[in-house]
Amino acid sequence: MSDQARPGDWVQIHRVVLPPGERAPQVPPDTQAVPLEMRVKGFTLGAARLGETARVRTVTGRELEGRLVGIWPAPGHDFGEPVPELLTVGGEVRARLAEGKGDPGNG
Repeated sequence: MSDQARPGDWVQIHRVVLPPGERAPQVPPDTQAVPLEMRVKGFTLGAARLGETARVRTVTGRELEGRLVGIWPAPGHDFGEPVPELLTVGGEVRARLAEGKGDPGNG
C-alpha cells in the first residue's frame, strides 16, 4: 500500500487536543500528565503522505485536520476473549424455557 493518500481515500488522522498541563483541574494527576488525543477516520479532502497534515471529512460531515496516520485503515476493535461462563448460557436458557422453568407463573 502506498504512503500517499489521494483525495477521497478513507484515512485516519491523529491530533493532540490538549497537551499535558492544559487538562481540566479535576482530572486525576496521572491523566493530567498525558495529552488528550483524537483519532478520527474520514475521507481526505486533498493529497497527503503518512505523517503529513491532512484534512478529512467524516461520515457525519465534520471537517477536521490532523497528522495522517493510516490509509484505508482496517477496523482495530474486537469483542475480546471469550468468557467461558457465557458460552453455555444460550443453550441453558433454551433448555429451561423448554422445561417451562422460564415461565414466571411456573416457579
